[in-house]
Amino acid sequence: MADTLRRLTNTSSFSVLQDKLESWHKDYHVISCDQNLNRCCELIELTAKIQGQLFAILNLTAAEGGHYAGVETLKTRLLPWLGTCFSMAKPSVTDDTSLQLIQDSVEKDRRIRELCASHENDMQKMETQLCSSRLQLDSVRAELVDAHKELDEIKSKSATTLLATEDEILQLKADLRCAHEQVEIYKRKLDALDDYEHQIRLLRDEVSYLSTEKAVLQDRLVRSRSPSPLPRLSSCSSPMRSESPTRAQLTNSSRHARLVSRFSDLYAVERLEAQTLLRRYIADLEMVQKIIFIAVVESCKTAKLAYRQFKLRVKKTLSPSHYGPESLEDAAVDYIVRNLDLYDVQDSVNTVINTMNVNPRISFPPEVDFVLISTLIRETCRVAFAMQTLEPPLDLAFASDGELYNDNKLFDFAAPLVMYHVWPALMEGNAVIVKGEAVTRRGALVIRSQSRSSSPVRSRSLSPTRSLVSLYNI
Repeated sequence: MADTLRRLTNTSSFSVLQDKLESWHKDYHVISCDQNLNRCCELIELTAKIQGQLFAILNLTAAEGGHYAGVETLKTRLLPWLGTCFSMAKPSVTDDTSLQLIQDSVEKDRRIRELCASHENDMQKMETQLCSSRLQLDSVRAELVDAHKELDEIKSKSATTLLATEDEILQLKADLRCAHEQVEIYKRKLDALDDYEHQIRLLRDEVSYLSTEKAVLQDRLVRSRSPSPLPRLSSCSSPMRSESPTRAQLTNSSRHARLVSRFSDLYAVERLEAQTLLRRYIADLEMVQKIIFIAVVESCKTAKLAYRQFKLRVKKTLSPSHYGPESLEDAAVDYIVRNLDLYDVQDSVNTVINTMNVNPRISFPPEVDFVLISTLIRETCRVAFAMQTLEPPLDLAFASDGELYNDNKLFDFAAPLVMYHVWPALMEGNAVIVKGEAVTRRGALVIRSQSRSSSPVRSRSLSPTRSLVSLYNI
Protein backbone atom coordinates (compact mmCIF):
# COMPACT_ATOMS: atom_id res chain seq x y z
CA MET A 1 0.00 0.00 0.00
CA ALA A 2 2.83 2.36 0.90
CA ASP A 3 4.48 1.79 -2.50
CA THR A 4 1.24 2.45 -4.34
CA LEU A 5 0.69 5.68 -2.41
CA ARG A 6 4.29 6.74 -3.09
CA ARG A 7 3.92 6.21 -6.84
CA LEU A 8 0.66 8.15 -6.80
CA THR A 9 2.40 10.99 -4.97
CA ASN A 10 5.39 10.99 -7.34
CA THR A 11 3.25 11.17 -10.46
CA SER A 12 1.56 14.33 -9.14
CA SER A 13 -1.68 13.21 -10.66
CA PHE A 14 -3.74 15.86 -8.92
CA SER A 15 -1.30 18.56 -10.02
CA VAL A 16 -1.63 17.36 -13.60
CA LEU A 17 -5.41 17.31 -13.17
CA GLN A 18 -5.31 20.87 -11.84
CA ASP A 19 -3.10 22.05 -14.74
CA LYS A 20 -5.43 20.46 -17.26
CA LEU A 21 -8.40 22.12 -15.63
CA GLU A 22 -6.70 25.51 -15.74
CA SER A 23 -5.61 25.03 -19.37
CA TRP A 24 -9.13 23.97 -20.33
CA HIS A 25 -10.59 26.98 -18.54
CA LYS A 26 -8.20 29.28 -20.39
CA ASP A 27 -8.96 27.84 -23.83
CA TYR A 28 -12.64 27.09 -23.31
CA HIS A 29 -13.90 30.09 -25.35
CA VAL A 30 -11.20 29.72 -28.03
CA ILE A 31 -11.34 26.06 -28.99
CA SER A 32 -14.29 24.34 -30.67
CA CYS A 33 -17.10 22.31 -29.09
CA ASP A 34 -15.53 18.97 -30.04
CA GLN A 35 -12.25 20.03 -28.48
CA ASN A 36 -14.05 21.04 -25.25
CA LEU A 37 -15.79 17.64 -25.11
CA ASN A 38 -12.47 15.89 -25.71
CA ARG A 39 -10.91 17.89 -22.87
CA CYS A 40 -13.79 16.98 -20.55
CA CYS A 41 -13.60 13.30 -21.46
CA GLU A 42 -9.87 13.38 -20.92
CA LEU A 43 -10.34 14.84 -17.42
CA ILE A 44 -13.01 12.22 -16.61
CA GLU A 45 -10.69 9.47 -17.72
CA LEU A 46 -7.83 10.94 -15.68
CA THR A 47 -10.13 11.32 -12.65
CA ALA A 48 -11.33 7.72 -13.08
CA LYS A 49 -7.75 6.51 -13.18
CA ILE A 50 -6.90 8.38 -9.99
CA GLN A 51 -10.07 7.08 -8.33
CA GLY A 52 -9.17 3.56 -9.41
CA GLN A 53 -5.77 3.94 -7.78
CA LEU A 54 -7.45 5.35 -4.63
CA PHE A 55 -9.84 2.40 -4.52
CA ALA A 56 -6.87 0.07 -4.83
CA ILE A 57 -5.20 1.84 -1.89
CA LEU A 58 -8.57 1.63 -0.01
CA ASN A 59 -8.67 -2.14 -0.50
CA LEU A 60 -5.06 -2.58 0.60
CA THR A 61 -5.61 -0.37 3.69
CA ALA A 62 -8.80 -2.29 4.68
CA ALA A 63 -6.96 -5.60 4.22
CA GLU A 64 -4.13 -4.46 6.48
CA GLY A 65 -6.66 -3.49 9.28
CA GLY A 66 -7.99 -6.96 9.69
CA HIS A 67 -11.34 -8.59 9.17
CA TYR A 68 -13.36 -5.97 11.00
CA ALA A 69 -11.09 -2.92 10.91
CA GLY A 70 -12.46 0.12 9.06
CA VAL A 71 -15.95 -1.30 8.88
CA GLU A 72 -17.47 1.72 10.56
CA THR A 73 -15.76 4.10 8.21
CA LEU A 74 -16.83 2.13 5.17
CA LYS A 75 -20.39 2.09 6.44
CA THR A 76 -20.58 5.77 7.24
CA ARG A 77 -18.74 7.21 4.28
CA LEU A 78 -18.19 4.77 1.41
CA LEU A 79 -21.54 3.04 1.35
CA PRO A 80 -23.61 6.27 1.33
CA TRP A 81 -21.48 7.61 -1.48
CA LEU A 82 -21.91 4.41 -3.46
CA GLY A 83 -25.60 4.65 -2.79
CA THR A 84 -25.77 7.60 -5.10
CA CYS A 85 -25.47 5.10 -7.97
CA PHE A 86 -21.85 5.88 -8.55
CA SER A 87 -19.91 2.90 -9.54
CA MET A 88 -16.40 2.66 -10.72
CA ALA A 89 -15.21 -0.30 -12.65
CA LYS A 90 -11.88 -1.56 -11.79
CA PRO A 91 -9.34 -0.55 -14.34
CA SER A 92 -8.27 -3.24 -16.66
CA VAL A 93 -4.69 -2.06 -16.58
CA THR A 94 -2.14 -2.29 -13.87
CA ASP A 95 -1.02 0.52 -11.71
CA ASP A 96 2.25 0.90 -13.54
CA THR A 97 0.54 1.08 -16.87
CA SER A 98 -1.92 3.65 -15.54
CA LEU A 99 0.91 5.80 -14.28
CA GLN A 100 2.72 5.51 -17.60
CA LEU A 101 -0.41 6.60 -19.40
CA ILE A 102 -0.69 9.58 -17.09
CA GLN A 103 2.90 10.54 -17.82
CA ASP A 104 2.26 10.16 -21.57
CA SER A 105 -0.81 12.30 -21.23
CA VAL A 106 1.20 14.93 -19.35
CA GLU A 107 3.87 14.81 -22.07
CA LYS A 108 1.22 15.17 -24.77
CA ASP A 109 -0.32 18.10 -22.93
CA ARG A 110 3.09 19.73 -22.71
CA ARG A 111 3.66 19.22 -26.43
CA ILE A 112 0.21 20.51 -27.19
CA ARG A 113 0.90 23.63 -25.14
CA GLU A 114 4.22 24.08 -26.93
CA LEU A 115 2.50 23.61 -30.29
CA CYS A 116 -0.17 26.13 -29.27
CA ALA A 117 2.50 28.62 -28.21
CA SER A 118 4.37 28.02 -31.47
CA HIS A 119 1.11 28.39 -33.39
CA GLU A 120 0.36 31.63 -31.57
CA ASN A 121 3.88 32.91 -32.38
CA ASP A 122 3.40 31.92 -36.00
CA MET A 123 0.01 33.64 -36.04
CA GLN A 124 1.56 36.79 -34.58
CA LYS A 125 4.33 36.67 -37.16
CA MET A 126 1.78 36.16 -39.92
CA GLU A 127 -0.30 39.04 -38.59
CA THR A 128 2.83 41.20 -38.50
CA GLN A 129 3.66 40.21 -42.06
CA LEU A 130 0.05 40.82 -43.04
CA CYS A 131 0.19 44.32 -41.55
CA SER A 132 3.46 44.95 -43.35
CA SER A 133 1.95 43.67 -46.59
CA ARG A 134 -1.07 45.92 -46.10
CA LEU A 135 1.23 48.90 -45.55
CA GLN A 136 3.17 48.01 -48.68
CA LEU A 137 -0.10 47.59 -50.56
CA ASP A 138 -1.24 51.03 -49.39
CA SER A 139 2.11 52.46 -50.47
CA VAL A 140 1.81 50.79 -53.87
CA ARG A 141 -1.74 52.12 -54.22
CA ALA A 142 -0.52 55.63 -53.37
CA GLU A 143 2.28 55.28 -55.92
CA LEU A 144 -0.27 54.05 -58.46
CA VAL A 145 -2.46 57.09 -57.80
CA ASP A 146 0.56 59.36 -58.21
CA ALA A 147 1.47 57.54 -61.42
CA HIS A 148 -2.08 58.10 -62.72
CA LYS A 149 -1.83 61.79 -61.87
CA GLU A 150 1.54 62.07 -63.61
CA LEU A 151 0.09 60.24 -66.62
CA ASP A 152 -2.83 62.68 -66.75
CA GLU A 153 -0.42 65.62 -66.53
CA ILE A 154 1.73 64.14 -69.28
CA LYS A 155 -1.37 63.66 -71.43
CA SER A 156 -2.46 67.25 -70.90
CA LYS A 157 1.07 68.51 -71.61
CA SER A 158 1.24 66.34 -74.70
CA ALA A 159 -2.08 67.73 -75.92
CA THR A 160 -0.85 71.28 -75.31
CA THR A 161 2.44 70.51 -77.07
CA LEU A 162 0.52 69.01 -79.98
CA LEU A 163 -1.60 72.15 -80.29
CA ALA A 164 1.53 74.34 -80.12
CA THR A 165 3.15 72.14 -82.77
CA GLU A 166 0.12 72.52 -85.02
CA ASP A 167 0.26 76.31 -84.57
CA GLU A 168 3.96 76.26 -85.45
CA ILE A 169 3.23 74.16 -88.53
CA LEU A 170 0.56 76.63 -89.64
CA GLN A 171 2.96 79.52 -89.02
CA LEU A 172 5.70 77.75 -90.98
CA LYS A 173 3.28 77.14 -93.84
CA ALA A 174 2.37 80.83 -93.85
CA ASP A 175 6.07 81.75 -93.81
CA LEU A 176 6.66 79.32 -96.68
CA ARG A 177 3.92 80.96 -98.72
CA CYS A 178 5.43 84.37 -98.03
CA ALA A 179 8.85 83.02 -99.01
CA HIS A 180 7.43 81.72 -102.30
CA GLU A 181 5.87 85.10 -102.93
CA GLN A 182 9.19 86.79 -102.21
CA VAL A 183 10.92 84.40 -104.60
CA GLU A 184 8.44 85.31 -107.33
CA ILE A 185 9.02 89.00 -106.63
CA TYR A 186 12.78 88.51 -106.78
CA LYS A 187 12.44 86.64 -110.05
CA ARG A 188 10.50 89.55 -111.52
CA LYS A 189 13.11 91.95 -110.19
CA LEU A 190 15.82 89.81 -111.77
CA ASP A 191 14.03 90.00 -115.10
CA ALA A 192 13.73 93.74 -114.65
CA LEU A 193 17.44 93.88 -113.80
CA ASP A 194 18.24 92.18 -117.09
CA ASP A 195 16.19 94.83 -118.85
CA TYR A 196 18.07 97.51 -116.92
CA GLU A 197 21.40 96.08 -118.01
CA HIS A 198 20.23 96.13 -121.61
CA GLN A 199 19.12 99.75 -121.17
CA ILE A 200 22.44 100.59 -119.53
CA ARG A 201 24.28 99.27 -122.56
CA LEU A 202 22.05 101.35 -124.81
CA LEU A 203 22.61 104.40 -122.65
CA ARG A 204 26.35 103.91 -122.72
CA ASP A 205 26.25 103.81 -126.48
CA GLU A 206 24.08 106.92 -126.48
CA VAL A 207 26.42 108.68 -124.05
CA SER A 208 29.35 107.86 -126.30
CA TYR A 209 27.47 109.26 -129.27
CA LEU A 210 26.41 112.35 -127.33
CA SER A 211 29.96 112.91 -126.10
CA THR A 212 31.14 112.92 -129.70
CA GLU A 213 28.34 115.28 -130.68
CA LYS A 214 29.16 117.51 -127.73
CA ALA A 215 32.79 117.76 -128.82
CA VAL A 216 31.66 118.72 -132.31
CA LEU A 217 29.26 121.33 -130.98
CA GLN A 218 31.88 122.82 -128.68
CA ASP A 219 34.28 123.05 -131.64
CA ARG A 220 31.62 124.87 -133.63
CA LEU A 221 30.93 127.18 -130.69
CA VAL A 222 34.59 128.10 -130.39
CA ARG A 223 34.88 128.80 -134.11
CA SER A 224 31.67 130.86 -134.22
CA ARG A 225 32.48 132.92 -131.12
CA SER A 226 33.55 136.50 -132.01
CA PRO A 227 35.96 138.73 -129.98
CA SER A 228 33.54 141.64 -130.36
CA PRO A 229 31.36 142.27 -127.34
CA LEU A 230 28.37 143.27 -129.43
CA PRO A 231 27.28 139.79 -130.43
CA ARG A 232 27.60 138.70 -126.80
CA LEU A 233 25.30 141.50 -125.70
CA SER A 234 22.81 140.77 -128.41
CA SER A 235 22.76 137.07 -127.56
CA CYS A 236 22.16 137.88 -123.92
CA SER A 237 19.37 140.32 -124.66
CA SER A 238 17.64 138.05 -127.16
CA PRO A 239 14.65 136.20 -125.77
CA MET A 240 15.16 133.39 -128.27
CA ARG A 241 16.42 130.04 -127.03
CA SER A 242 19.97 129.07 -127.82
CA GLU A 243 20.62 126.54 -130.51
CA SER A 244 23.12 124.72 -128.22
CA PRO A 245 21.24 121.83 -126.54
CA THR A 246 21.54 121.29 -122.79
CA ARG A 247 22.28 117.99 -121.09
CA ALA A 248 18.59 117.56 -120.28
CA GLN A 249 17.71 118.01 -123.94
CA LEU A 250 20.46 115.69 -125.13
CA THR A 251 19.36 112.86 -122.78
CA ASN A 252 15.63 113.44 -123.18
CA SER A 253 15.03 110.37 -125.38
CA SER A 254 17.05 108.01 -123.19
CA ARG A 255 15.43 109.28 -119.99
CA HIS A 256 12.04 108.96 -121.70
CA ALA A 257 12.63 105.29 -122.48
CA ARG A 258 14.02 104.60 -119.03
CA LEU A 259 11.09 106.25 -117.22
CA VAL A 260 8.51 104.45 -119.37
CA SER A 261 10.21 101.16 -118.56
CA ARG A 262 10.38 102.08 -114.87
CA PHE A 263 6.65 102.90 -114.88
CA SER A 264 5.97 99.42 -116.29
CA ASP A 265 8.17 97.92 -113.57
CA LEU A 266 6.13 99.73 -110.92
CA TYR A 267 3.10 97.83 -112.19
CA ALA A 268 4.89 94.48 -112.41
CA VAL A 269 6.92 94.59 -109.18
CA GLU A 270 6.10 97.24 -106.59
CA ARG A 271 2.35 97.03 -107.22
CA LEU A 272 2.28 93.27 -106.61
CA GLU A 273 4.42 93.64 -103.48
CA ALA A 274 2.04 96.27 -102.11
CA GLN A 275 -0.95 94.10 -103.02
CA THR A 276 0.57 91.13 -101.17
CA LEU A 277 1.13 93.24 -98.05
CA LEU A 278 -2.38 94.69 -98.09
CA ARG A 279 -4.03 91.28 -98.56
CA ARG A 280 -2.70 90.25 -95.14
CA TYR A 281 -5.02 92.82 -93.55
CA ILE A 282 -7.78 93.32 -96.16
CA ALA A 283 -9.58 90.31 -97.62
CA ASP A 284 -11.42 92.35 -100.27
CA LEU A 285 -9.30 92.38 -103.45
CA GLU A 286 -11.37 95.23 -104.91
CA MET A 287 -10.56 97.50 -101.96
CA VAL A 288 -6.87 96.57 -102.16
CA GLN A 289 -6.71 97.47 -105.86
CA LYS A 290 -8.53 100.76 -105.23
CA ILE A 291 -6.07 101.67 -102.45
CA ILE A 292 -3.09 101.00 -104.75
CA PHE A 293 -4.63 102.97 -107.64
CA ILE A 294 -5.42 105.99 -105.45
CA ALA A 295 -1.91 105.83 -103.94
CA VAL A 296 -0.34 105.97 -107.42
CA VAL A 297 -2.58 108.85 -108.57
CA GLU A 298 -1.97 110.88 -105.40
CA SER A 299 1.78 110.21 -105.63
CA CYS A 300 1.87 111.62 -109.18
CA LYS A 301 -0.11 114.70 -108.16
CA THR A 302 2.13 115.36 -105.18
CA ALA A 303 5.29 114.82 -107.24
CA LYS A 304 4.09 117.26 -109.92
CA LEU A 305 3.41 119.91 -107.30
CA ALA A 306 6.78 119.27 -105.66
CA TYR A 307 8.49 119.60 -109.10
CA ARG A 308 6.89 122.98 -109.77
CA GLN A 309 7.90 124.27 -106.34
CA PHE A 310 11.42 122.88 -106.71
CA LYS A 311 11.82 124.45 -110.18
CA LEU A 312 10.68 127.84 -108.87
CA ARG A 313 13.32 127.68 -106.13
CA VAL A 314 15.99 126.70 -108.67
CA LYS A 315 15.05 129.54 -111.03
CA LYS A 316 15.06 131.98 -108.16
CA THR A 317 18.51 130.76 -107.15
CA LEU A 318 19.99 130.79 -110.69
CA SER A 319 18.47 134.05 -111.93
CA PRO A 320 21.05 136.44 -110.33
CA SER A 321 24.04 134.62 -111.85
CA HIS A 322 22.58 133.23 -115.06
CA TYR A 323 24.43 134.48 -118.20
CA GLY A 324 24.64 131.25 -120.23
CA PRO A 325 23.55 130.79 -123.81
CA GLU A 326 20.50 128.72 -122.74
CA SER A 327 17.38 130.23 -121.25
CA LEU A 328 16.74 130.33 -117.50
CA GLU A 329 13.99 127.73 -117.95
CA ASP A 330 16.35 125.33 -119.70
CA ALA A 331 19.08 125.95 -117.13
CA ALA A 332 16.67 125.18 -114.28
CA VAL A 333 15.50 121.95 -115.94
CA ASP A 334 19.09 120.96 -116.66
CA TYR A 335 20.03 121.60 -113.02
CA ILE A 336 17.11 119.47 -111.80
CA VAL A 337 18.09 116.63 -114.16
CA ARG A 338 21.63 116.72 -112.81
CA ASN A 339 20.48 116.83 -109.16
CA LEU A 340 17.40 114.61 -108.91
CA ASP A 341 18.71 113.34 -105.56
CA LEU A 342 17.91 116.77 -104.03
CA TYR A 343 14.20 115.98 -104.34
CA ASP A 344 12.73 115.52 -100.84
CA VAL A 345 10.79 112.37 -101.63
CA GLN A 346 9.99 111.60 -97.98
CA ASP A 347 8.02 114.83 -97.66
CA SER A 348 5.95 113.80 -100.68
CA VAL A 349 5.39 110.34 -99.18
CA ASN A 350 4.09 111.88 -95.95
CA THR A 351 1.81 114.20 -97.93
CA VAL A 352 0.36 111.30 -99.93
CA ILE A 353 -0.27 109.22 -96.78
CA ASN A 354 -2.03 112.15 -95.08
CA THR A 355 -4.18 112.68 -98.18
CA MET A 356 -5.16 109.01 -98.30
CA ASN A 357 -6.08 109.02 -94.61
CA VAL A 358 -8.94 111.44 -95.33
CA ASN A 359 -10.01 109.93 -98.66
CA PRO A 360 -13.65 108.79 -98.32
CA ARG A 361 -13.46 106.35 -101.23
CA ILE A 362 -11.23 103.83 -99.48
CA SER A 363 -11.25 101.99 -96.18
CA PHE A 364 -8.37 100.63 -94.18
CA PRO A 365 -8.13 98.68 -90.89
CA PRO A 366 -7.44 101.10 -88.02
CA GLU A 367 -4.74 98.89 -86.49
CA VAL A 368 -2.41 99.46 -89.48
CA ASP A 369 -1.41 102.48 -91.56
CA PHE A 370 -0.77 103.42 -95.18
CA VAL A 371 2.93 103.48 -94.28
CA LEU A 372 2.65 99.78 -95.14
CA ILE A 373 2.80 100.69 -98.87
CA SER A 374 5.28 103.54 -98.50
CA THR A 375 7.73 101.76 -100.84
CA LEU A 376 5.26 101.92 -103.73
CA ILE A 377 4.45 105.55 -102.92
CA ARG A 378 8.13 106.55 -102.73
CA GLU A 379 9.09 104.91 -106.04
CA THR A 380 6.03 106.36 -107.80
CA CYS A 381 6.89 109.86 -106.54
CA ARG A 382 10.45 109.53 -107.83
CA VAL A 383 9.30 108.34 -111.26
CA ALA A 384 6.59 111.02 -111.50
CA PHE A 385 9.05 113.75 -110.44
CA ALA A 386 11.58 112.65 -113.09
CA MET A 387 8.80 112.50 -115.73
CA GLN A 388 8.27 116.25 -115.31
CA THR A 389 11.80 116.92 -116.58
CA LEU A 390 11.00 115.43 -120.01
CA GLU A 391 9.99 117.50 -123.02
CA PRO A 392 7.06 117.04 -123.24
CA PRO A 393 6.45 115.71 -119.71
CA LEU A 394 4.69 112.38 -119.07
CA ASP A 395 1.52 112.33 -117.01
CA LEU A 396 -1.22 109.94 -115.91
CA ALA A 397 -4.48 109.79 -117.81
CA PHE A 398 -7.60 111.08 -116.10
CA ALA A 399 -9.61 108.21 -114.60
CA SER A 400 -13.04 108.18 -113.00
CA ASP A 401 -15.28 105.35 -111.80
CA GLY A 402 -18.29 104.93 -114.04
CA GLU A 403 -16.71 106.45 -117.13
CA LEU A 404 -17.15 104.89 -120.54
CA TYR A 405 -14.61 102.27 -121.53
CA ASN A 406 -11.83 103.67 -123.77
CA ASP A 407 -9.97 101.06 -125.78
CA ASN A 408 -7.10 103.49 -126.34
CA LYS A 409 -6.36 103.75 -122.61
CA LEU A 410 -7.42 100.30 -121.31
CA PHE A 411 -6.86 96.69 -122.33
CA ASP A 412 -9.46 94.33 -123.78
CA PHE A 413 -12.97 95.66 -124.20
CA ALA A 414 -15.23 93.71 -121.83
CA ALA A 415 -18.13 96.03 -120.90
CA PRO A 416 -19.20 99.59 -121.69
CA LEU A 417 -18.70 101.05 -118.21
CA VAL A 418 -15.67 101.12 -115.90
CA MET A 419 -16.47 99.95 -112.39
CA TYR A 420 -13.11 100.90 -110.87
CA HIS A 421 -9.51 101.38 -112.02
CA VAL A 422 -6.62 99.11 -111.09
CA TRP A 423 -3.70 100.92 -112.77
CA PRO A 424 -3.63 104.30 -114.56
CA ALA A 425 -2.60 104.82 -118.18
CA LEU A 426 0.55 106.82 -119.02
CA MET A 427 0.08 109.79 -121.37
CA GLU A 428 2.42 111.99 -123.38
CA GLY A 429 0.33 114.94 -124.34
CA ASN A 430 -2.76 113.38 -125.92
CA ALA A 431 -1.04 110.13 -126.86
CA VAL A 432 -1.24 106.99 -124.70
CA ILE A 433 2.22 105.52 -124.04
CA VAL A 434 1.25 102.68 -121.67
CA LYS A 435 -2.28 101.36 -121.29
CA GLY A 436 -3.88 101.06 -117.87
CA GLU A 437 -6.11 98.44 -116.26
CA ALA A 438 -9.70 98.60 -115.03
CA VAL A 439 -12.59 96.39 -113.91
CA THR A 440 -15.70 96.83 -116.05
CA ARG A 441 -19.32 95.72 -115.81
CA ARG A 442 -22.62 96.05 -117.60
CA GLY A 443 -25.33 98.20 -116.10
CA ALA A 444 -25.52 101.47 -114.22
CA LEU A 445 -22.83 102.39 -111.71
CA VAL A 446 -23.84 102.75 -108.07
CA ILE A 447 -21.92 105.58 -106.39
CA ARG A 448 -20.53 104.31 -103.09
CA SER A 449 -19.31 106.28 -100.14
CA GLN A 450 -16.92 104.43 -97.87
CA SER A 451 -15.41 105.47 -94.58
CA ARG A 452 -12.02 104.45 -93.22
CA SER A 453 -13.05 101.60 -90.94
CA SER A 454 -12.18 97.98 -90.40
CA SER A 455 -15.57 96.77 -91.72
CA PRO A 456 -16.84 99.19 -94.39
CA VAL A 457 -20.45 98.98 -95.59
CA ARG A 458 -20.59 98.62 -99.34
CA SER A 459 -23.59 99.04 -101.63
CA ARG A 460 -23.93 96.86 -104.70
CA SER A 461 -25.74 97.24 -108.00
CA LEU A 462 -28.71 95.10 -108.94
CA SER A 463 -26.83 93.48 -111.82
CA PRO A 464 -23.13 93.42 -110.92
CA THR A 465 -21.86 91.53 -113.96
CA ARG A 466 -18.11 92.17 -113.75
CA SER A 467 -15.18 91.42 -115.99
CA LEU A 468 -11.51 92.00 -115.27
CA VAL A 469 -9.43 93.38 -118.09
CA SER A 470 -5.95 92.10 -118.96
CA LEU A 471 -3.30 92.36 -116.25
CA TYR A 472 -0.34 93.13 -118.50
CA ASN A 473 1.05 96.33 -119.89
CA ILE A 474 2.58 96.88 -123.32
